[in-house]
Amino acid sequence: MSNWEDLRFFGAIARTGSLSGAARELHVNHSTVFRRLKALESRLGVRLFDRLQGRYILTPAGEAMNSGVERVHNEIDALERQMLGQDHQLAGEIRLATTDALAQNYLQPHLLSFHQRYPGVRIELLCSNLFFDLSKREADIALRPTNNPPGHLIGRELARSSWAVYGAPAYLDGRDAPREEADLKAHTLIAGDSSLSAVPANRWLQACAADAVAMQADSFVTQWSAARAGFGLAVLPCVLADRESGLVRVLGPIKELETGLWLLTHPDLRQTTRIRAFVAWLGEAIIKDRALFSGALTAPS
Repeated sequence: MSNWEDLRFFGAIARTGSLSGAARELHVNHSTVFRRLKALESRLGVRLFDRLQGRYILTPAGEAMNSGVERVHNEIDALERQMLGQDHQLAGEIRLATTDALAQNYLQPHLLSFHQRYPGVRIELLCSNLFFDLSKREADIALRPTNNPPGHLIGRELARSSWAVYGAPAYLDGRDAPREEADLKAHTLIAGDSSLSAVPANRWLQACAADAVAMQADSFVTQWSAARAGFGLAVLPCVLADRESGLVRVLGPIKELETGLWLLTHPDLRQTTRIRAFVAWLGEAIIKDRALFSGALTAPS
């Protein structure tokens, strides 16, 4: 029978639907994934995937194997979490998942101060506007703006995160700043691309003035950068934009875009010493900065 390494490669291809996706997930190159798959199929004497329109689709034999692999994977993840939960050393790794905006313009000083206090803890920062699956150990802790945190995680809402419309003085020079949502149609707008279609801020802007959108980006940090350069107006988190002297808030905060800011972890990890220490450390810092997240603080003059 194949070893667990074979099954890890198989499972990564099944999850991502491609050799390149599996290679990124496993931190190996494309050819390694291809060789492991071919060797596995040769040993088993079955074809596990069909390649259709560039995607790797499970065959019936692959479907049967994938069901078993998922069960094994979940059992191993559960065992790892239980072992980590018994770890009482302030050392080891913490994988923190958060948004690019929080990583860019808020977290770094707090991560530095935590590292200086606990140098034995190594932090892996995972930036994405999508939720990582903490139950599968994709991350240990998540810091996320949301009004509906996953029910299987534990944590608390630390602040309310507000959004507003911002532009650079260079862009606004000679233009009337918008006073209400309808005025946005007369401006050049920066929005998120399809990867951010589920984000309320992006849906709101598209609903207000989709025809005025002249740039789309897959990152709010990129939108922030474009707005600072004077390209146009963007809807941004107040925590990202309000401390930036190169931007002016022209509309908002927008009440319907306000969300909770949650610090979350898996129940199995709550007794891990380094997880408890980090959650307490970051939680205290965010509570002190609630005014920054809510939009009560503005950019320096």
